[in-house]
Amino acid sequence: MNEQIGLLSFLERSDFIAQSVALLLLALSLASWWVIAARMVAQLRLNRCRGRIFTAFWSAPSLDQALAQMQMDDRSGLFFGLAETAASAAGMPARHQEQGIGSGVSNSELLTRAMRNYIVHAQARIESGLTFLASVGSTAPFIGLFGTVWGIYHALVGLAGATHVVLDKVAGPVGEALIMTAAGLFVAIPAVLAYNALNRANRLILAQLDGFAHDLHAFLMTGARVNTMPKGI
Repeated sequence: MNEQIGLLSFLERSDFIAQSVALLLLALSLASWWVIAARMVAQLRLNRCRGRIFTAFWSAPSLDQALAQMQMDDRSGLFFGLAETAASAAGMPARHQEQGIGSGVSNSELLTRAMRNYIVHAQARIESGLTFLASVGSTAPFIGLFGTVWGIYHALVGLAGATHVVLDKVAGPVGEALIMTAAGLFVAIPAVLAYNALNRANRLILAQLDGFAHDLHAFLMTGARVNTMPKGI
């Protein structure tokens, strides 16, 4: 009688190690899809409101009104946080610059330092989850390959001492073991594609944050309303 080849039959006849590998791949797949969905939703929300953020900010009659409008429009909080940090640093009393190791620092340097620190923390925020996706994309194929090798090993052990090798007895276990390789690729490929897409989107966001920081610096130091953000962004 021909043996049924399938994932369920593989799990039923497999040992603890093979089942653990299958459960690990399942957990990695679910976790990576959760990270992908969360990051994609956040990116879509930012793309929808990014265009009107800068228009509303630079068209406001005062800085306070610009911050209030940006707080309502910026659902991600990234650009509003930068503007709020810059406004707070620019309004810091001069007496704080005359104390401690920061004495003698000009307003321009103080503002630059505050915005640079914010951008560093913002970069860590928007890149959360990317390390996990990169790890899944690089390790999942090898985890699946380990499951395949382990399954083939047990198939060969089961044939040890047999005087006649029946093809059905070999095809079933080996075919089921190869499912682990396919499972590893199924987990890794979406993680790699999502990592590349999100990494590119994050580079664009960081470039826009850097450009907005330069505009804020010029505005808070000179009062000039310089908007270098390209139209349509």
